[in-house]
Amino acid sequence: MLDFSKMVKGIVPPFLRLMSRALLFFLVLLFLLGSARKVTAQGESASTTTEGRSATTQIEQAALDTNNAAHSDSSLRLGPGDVVDVSVYNVSELTTKARVSSNGEIYLPLINSVHVGGLTAEQAEALIQNRLSDGGFVKNPHVSVFVNESASQGASVLGEVSKPGVYRVLAQQRLFDLISFAGGLTEKAGRSITVTHRNHPDQPITLPLSRNLNDDPERNIPVYPGDTIIVRKADIVYVVGDVGRPSGFLMDSEHLTVLQAIALAGGTTHTANLGGARIIRKGPAGMTETPVQLKKILRAKSPDVPMEADDILFVPTSASKVLAGRTFEAAMQAAAAVSIVAVQ
Repeated sequence: MLDFSKMVKGIVPPFLRLMSRALLFFLVLLFLLGSARKVTAQGESASTTTEGRSATTQIEQAALDTNNAAHSDSSLRLGPGDVVDVSVYNVSELTTKARVSSNGEIYLPLINSVHVGGLTAEQAEALIQNRLSDGGFVKNPHVSVFVNESASQGASVLGEVSKPGVYRVLAQQRLFDLISFAGGLTEKAGRSITVTHRNHPDQPITLPLSRNLNDDPERNIPVYPGDTIIVRKADIVYVVGDVGRPSGFLMDSEHLTVLQAIALAGGTTHTANLGGARIIRKGPAGMTETPVQLKKILRAKSPDVPMEADDILFVPTSASKVLAGRTFEAAMQAAAAVSIVAVQ
C-alpha cells in the first residue's frame, strides 16, 4: 500500500525549487526590459535635444550670416581712384601715400604691387603685413591703412545743396549727415529728396522734407557707398512791380493763386495799376503774357487765377507806360533782382 505522505514530502521540495528559479528568472527578465526601455527613452530624448540644438544653431547662424552680409555691404571698400596712407609701425621708411589704380592695385616699397581693390582697410592691412613678413623684409610688422580720399566709395549729393559733389560714406552713415557734409540745403531747395541706392538703381526713394531737418528724424535713412542723393529744386513764383515786398516765393504745395501770391508779397501799393497786371509764363511756344483782372479779383468780382512754377506776376505802377514788348523785359529784370522767400 502506497504511503501518500511520503510521496508528497518527496515531490514538494524539488517543485518549490523549480518555482523559485522560474520566479527569479522572470524578475531578472523584467529588470532587463525596464533598463532597455530607459536607455531607449534617454537616447530618443538626447537625439531630440541634439536636433533642437542643431536647429537653433542653424537659425542663429543664418541670422549672423545675414547681419554679416548687411554689414559687409555697407563697409567701405577700396576701389580705383582711392588714395590711401600706408604706414608700418617703427619703420618710417615704408610710410607711403598711394592711389589705387584702375585695376585695383597700389605700389609699395619692397613688395611692389599689391591688389587691394574690393578689400576693406583692415583686409588690406592684413594682406600687406603678410607680404612684408613672408618676404622677410620686416619681422612681425604692424601695418596701418588709412583711406585719405574715397573716390570709389562715396555717395553723390546733387541738386539744391550748397556744395554738390561726391562725399565719403563710412559705416552707419545717414542721409542728413551727407546733406550736412554738402553744406546743407540752399534757399531754393524743395520739399522732397530722392535717394537711389546702388543695389536698386531702378527703385528710387522719394522722401518729403521740411526746411528744418530735425523735424523729420524718421526720414534720416541709411546711405551706402554708390548711392545718389538729389535735392529737388522748389517750384518758385515771382511777384514783382508795385507791391509791398517784391519777392520770389517757394511753393510748398502745387497750388498757389494770384490772390495768395499778392498777399505773400505784402499786397499792392496805392500807386499800382491793377488793370495792367499780367502773368508772364514760359511755355512750349516761348514766353507769353496773360492779362490778369487783379482789380476784379481783389473785389471778388472775378475768379482767382492759379499760378504755375516759374510764373512771374507783374504789377506795374499807374504812372508808368507799359509798352508792347517792354513788359516782359521789365518783369524779367525785376524777377532776377528779388530775393527768394520760403513760404511757411
